[in-house]
Amino acid sequence: MSAVVFTADFASERQWVAGRSWAYPGGGPTNRGDNKLDYLTADPSYSRTGTFRATRRPDGLWDTGLLTTEGSADGFMVRTGDRLDARVRLPAEVGAWPAIWTWRDGDNEVDVFEYHPDNPDLLELTNHVRPANRYLRDRTVRPGGIVDLSVTFGRRSVVWSLNGKQVFADGQGVGREWRAYLIVNLSVCAGRYHPAPGPATTKMSYEVKSLVVYRTLDRYSIPASDDQDHDGEGDGDTDATSRETSPEEV
Repeated sequence: MSAVVFTADFASERQWVAGRSWAYPGGGPTNRGDNKLDYLTADPSYSRTGTFRATRRPDGLWDTGLLTTEGSADGFMVRTGDRLDARVRLPAEVGAWPAIWTWRDGDNEVDVFEYHPDNPDLLELTNHVRPANRYLRDRTVRPGGIVDLSVTFGRRSVVWSLNGKQVFADGQGVGREWRAYLIVNLSVCAGRYHPAPGPATTKMSYEVKSLVVYRTLDRYSIPASDDQDHDGEGDGDTDATSRETSPEEV
């Protein structure tokens, strides 16, 4: 049985921390080494509405919106076998770098998606845990377009779907014990791999219209209401012999 265990409420301070992440050196606010012009801000207008914004600063950096579940009161983490569904309106401005991804303890990164409008029909889908990736071109992917994304974090294979159709199964997976926090953000490219914003561009945005996580719950799993950091027998892993298939075996 699959149940909703997380529905994003970007305004919730219990669910999300704004403007800092340990995926950035020292927790932020900058990450110049990763080709980003970001200057993270906790200003709620940059992220808390579900529209993630970036605006040019006088010093050449950009105030940018980022939310993470790491360090939040709820401390939600996705786990092996979970499925994440998101509906996203892509940005139109060259230099925009939106992403939904996972992170914990300096690793455990899976990119639900990354996008760069200079490659207007291309999504980047990447598993950094057990490296695999696909550059996906699709006619429904375009600046300003709305796409439905779904990712199942399988033990043996991470599986991505776009607009209800499977587009990539990496055959690598994340392993049995994997878990990670969520990050949703809009970065700005510094020009090394993708063009930086032109001088006339002073603002950009993209929107996450919805983000929901589903988990398979049975007698071997932790109930959805239990502490996400519990380290007992039922840490989200399903006994493979208990039934014919499990999402973790994907």
